[in-house]
Amino acid sequence: MRYKSILLFGAPGSGKGTQGKILGSIPGFYHNATGDIFRSLDLQSEMGRVFWEYAGRGQLVPDSLTIKLWKQYIQGMEMINQFHPDNEILVLDGIPRNLEQAQLLEDTIDVQKIIYLRCADLGKMVERLRRRALRENRFDDAKDEIIHRRLVEYEEKTRPVLSFYAQEKIEQIDATLSQIRVLSSILKVLVPVKEAHDDLHAP
Repeated sequence: MRYKSILLFGAPGSGKGTQGKILGSIPGFYHNATGDIFRSLDLQSEMGRVFWEYAGRGQLVPDSLTIKLWKQYIQGMEMINQFHPDNEILVLDGIPRNLEQAQLLEDTIDVQKIIYLRCADLGKMVERLRRRALRENRFDDAKDEIIHRRLVEYEEKTRPVLSFYAQEKIEQIDATLSQIRVLSSILKVLVPVKEAHDDLHAP
């Protein structure tokens, strides 16, 4: 079974996590932030040690490890009845991060829409990342050189993911708008998707 999914897409600091959490509180949507899965890893475990080795340098975790961990997590949530694919749409935040991950996920997710939170103001994204690092003790975001490296990595490896999917599935939204206006724009896109999903699974 391929999970019906929405991808939240954008550079670090574009607001994916904030909007994902809000969407995850709406019945019928299940928000999954890959970064949160990694940060919750036991640092004594093999996966935990590998993750922090990469994150500490501002680099991406190897694709095979990322996809393996993500699939285990989602299947686990389904098994303990935290995620119900028959009546919930996955809202993915932080995955796929490159073309190889997109290809590896083709047999697992059925992408309905891609919400592309676009921010032309680089300074605004850097400032958001600095504030988040202070607020949430996310030390991987605190150093300017790591922030810069992550933004370069996004441009070189993550943004090309948009070319993997049908262009009519991509909805661009200005990430510099207020949180509530961004949310309003996202909901206009997702309401028809959710209604179509409900109609498909109606008794």
